Amino acid sequence: MDRLTNFIDHIQSRIAFFPTIIALGGLLTAFFMIYLEQQDISAHIMEVAPALVIDDTDTAKTILSTLIGGLISLTVFSFSMVMVLLNQASSNFSPRVLPGIVSDQKHQIVLGLYIGTILYNIFIFISIEPTKDNYQTPGFSVLLGIILVVVCLAAFIYFIHHISQAIQVGNILTAIHSRTKSEIRSIVKNQEKISLKFPEQEHWEAYEINETGYFHGIIEDDLLKLCKDYQTKIAVQLHKGQFILDGTIGFTSEKPIDNDLKEKILNTLLFSHEELIGKNYIYGFRQISEIGVKAMSPGINDPGTALNTIDYLTSLFMDLMRKADFEYLADDDQTGENWVLIRSSKFSEVLFNVMATYRLYCKHDITVMRKLMHMLKTLTNHVINSDQLVIIESEINELKKDADNNIENKRDLSTLNSDFISWS
Repeated sequence: MDRLTNFIDHIQSRIAFFPTIIALGGLLTAFFMIYLEQQDISAHIMEVAPALVIDDTDTAKTILSTLIGGLISLTVFSFSMVMVLLNQASSNFSPRVLPGIVSDQKHQIVLGLYIGTILYNIFIFISIEPTKDNYQTPGFSVLLGIILVVVCLAAFIYFIHHISQAIQVGNILTAIHSRTKSEIRSIVKNQEKISLKFPEQEHWEAYEINETGYFHGIIEDDLLKLCKDYQTKIAVQLHKGQFILDGTIGFTSEKPIDNDLKEKILNTLLFSHEELIGKNYIYGFRQISEIGVKAMSPGINDPGTALNTIDYLTSLFMDLMRKADFEYLADDDQTGENWVLIRSSKFSEVLFNVMATYRLYCKHDITVMRKLMHMLKTLTNHVINSDQLVIIESEINELKKDADNNIENKRDLSTLNSDFISWS
C-alpha cells in the first residue's frame, strides 16, 4: 500500500465520493452546453432536425422546472431508501456490515446521476435570457436535459432492483465472503513468492507508539524504502484492527535508531479513530460470525442463516490454514530479502474467537452445533501441519463439552458426531 492507494481507498468508502464526481461532471456539461448555445448550436440543429429542438422559451422553462422538481423528489426518496436499508441491515445483521453497503459504487453512481442531472437542468434554466432581442432558446440543451432525466428514471428502476437485492442476507454474506477470500488468497500468493526467513527479535530495540486509535495498515513502499536506506530490519508488533493506546510497543528494530528515523517509521503506520474495513480479512470472519450469532437471537430466530454463515466460514478457514503466521515486506529484486515482519492474527486465534462466539450463543441448538462439528471435521481433512490438527481437535472437545452441558435430549446428543446433511 502506498499513500495514493491509501487515500483513494479512504475516500471511496464515503457515500459522497461518486455523487460528488458525477455532480461536477453534470455542472461542467451544463457550462459546455451553454458555450455551445452561444455558438448557435440549436440554430444549426433546427435547420437539420427541427423536431429535436424546443424553440419556445416558456415551454423550455416549464419543462426544466418540472424536471428539476421531479428529480429532487426522486433523489429524496432514493436517499430515504438508502437510510432505511442501512437501518435494517444494522438491526437484522450487524452494524459492521454498513461500510460495505455505504461504499457500494452502484448506489453512489445512481445518486450521483440524480444530482448531476439536477445541477445540469438548473444551470440550463438560469442560462435562458429574459430578453427577446436576438434571442435563441437553448432548445438542444433542454432536449439533452430531458434525455438525462429519462436515464435517471431507468437508473431508478435499477436502483430499486439492486437495493432490494442488497438487503438480502445471502447477498451480504456472499459479498463479505468474496472480499475476505480474495484478501487471504492475495496474502497467500504473495508469501509463496518470498522466503519466510527472518532473524530472531529477542534482543531488538523496542519503540513505543505515540498515537491512540485503530491500527489499519502500513504504507508499505515507504517503510520498505526506509529499512533499505538505513539498513535495518523492522518487526511491527501491531495487528490490523487492533486498538492502540499511547505508549504501546509499536515496532522493534534490528539496530538502534534515532528519533528522526523513528518518526519517519511511525508516519508509515496508519491509524484511525474508527474501524476501517480496508484490506483486513479478520473483519470478514467477525462480520460473518456476528451475522450468524445475531440470527440466533430470540428477536430474529433464524437458524437457517446461522447455518449458512458456518458454510462461508468453513471456506474461509480452509484458505486461512494456508497462510503463514506472519506477513513480510521483501525486496522486489532477485535476492527477495525480507526487511519487515508484520504480526497478524494466527489461525488458532481466529478459530477460537469464532468458535467461542458460536458456542456461547448456539449451544442450545443441536442443528447449529452439528454444523459446527461438521465444519471442524472438514477442516481436519485440510490441515497443513500437525499444529493445526491439535488446535482443531481442541475445539472439537470444547464443542462436545458445551453440547453435553446444554442439550438435555440424549437422542439429539447422539447425533452430534454424525455427518451433517442439509435439509434446506
